[in-house]
Amino acid sequence: MAAPAEKHDVFKAIADPTRREVLRLLSENERPISEIADHFDMSRTAVTKHLNILTEAELISGRKEGREKIYQLHPEPLTEVKQWLSYYEKFWENKLSMLKHLVEDEK
Repeated sequence: MAAPAEKHDVFKAIADPTRREVLRLLSENERPISEIADHFDMSRTAVTKHLNILTEAELISGRKEGREKIYQLHPEPLTEVKQWLSYYEKFWENKLSMLKHLVEDEK
């Protein structure tokens, strides 16, 4: 009996620069695997491994059209990343406020 596919963590999926670039490409429009692979200096097999990780993290999905597989973006899981980052925004905003205050005081 085959083991169920492991669901990848969204954070792990976007940790790789190649996968982030795939997400950027798919944010523009759906693309076949051949078109995605053309953007990278690696084998189609390596690109397919990245696509599988993104699919398992539910960030993308693919559908068969003839002999080609077409991939599309599903950005909803990125909400988890946005929520995590929003907690830290208060630290950035505080630092920017302090910088603004320092710059204005020097004038």
